[in-house]
Amino acid sequence: MSTFPTSSVQEARAALAGRLRELRLDAGITGKQLARRCDWSVAKSSRIENAVTAPSDADIRAWCTACGAEGQAADLIAANRQADSMYVHWKRLQRTGMRQLQETSARLYERTRLFRVYASHVIPGYLQTPGYATALMGTIAGFRGIPDDVSDAVEARMRRSRVLNEGDHRFATLIEEKVLNHRVGDTEVMASQLGYLIACMGLPSMSLGIIPATVPREQVMWPLEQFTVFDDVRIHVELLAAKVTVTAPGELDVYLRAFARLTEMAVYGADARALIVNAIEALR
Repeated sequence: MSTFPTSSVQEARAALAGRLRELRLDAGITGKQLARRCDWSVAKSSRIENAVTAPSDADIRAWCTACGAEGQAADLIAANRQADSMYVHWKRLQRTGMRQLQETSARLYERTRLFRVYASHVIPGYLQTPGYATALMGTIAGFRGIPDDVSDAVEARMRRSRVLNEGDHRFATLIEEKVLNHRVGDTEVMASQLGYLIACMGLPSMSLGIIPATVPREQVMWPLEQFTVFDDVRIHVELLAAKVTVTAPGELDVYLRAFARLTEMAVYGADARALIVNAIEALR
């Protein structure tokens, strides 16, 4: 089994390119003629038409004008922007810092009833303590070279995390055991975070499973990129360089099937608590 978090983006880009090609053919002009009318190279026309290069808003307007289809420019620009929003680099999302990203996602968290979260790298945001979130965001800000608004971002994340105790929400959370042993912050910060995980296991809305490092992987499911499923209709996949939004039914199904397999590999209750306690004791 494999996942392709950018294929929705590619399909959207290909669909837009196909519509632009149809405009050119309907206008009865060649790629060379279109390039001349747009005052750019033939190679650029080819790259846009074959979905190799994403067009700008100005490119789409010029293309539509060249084809006598100015009335379709607005719709095509909207489609182009929608495709662009599916794959967004973190540096673009966080260009003014991390607080705004926490705040803009708050509404999505408030309206989501069922969260399915697979954590392969760090503790999920809604289960983070202020100390853990501060240490993690500080590292991210330094690595990505973005404005340091860590204090405000942590406050916004804590406000967003109120969904754990407020409203009608359920949380199915899977965490790889290695996440428990990956130190974020100092020993005190990490011990507090692990203790908080144990406390959250008692929440009636929470199902917390830990996937043991020793579980056989060969024919079941290997560690994947970290992802969050919102009500089975939207998935955010966290890559190193970007956040990918998945909404295509076929890709949603891939991630949901992967989550189901990972669920079978996890341990719960006393067994999960024992793994967390082991991680706490390893800090001493």
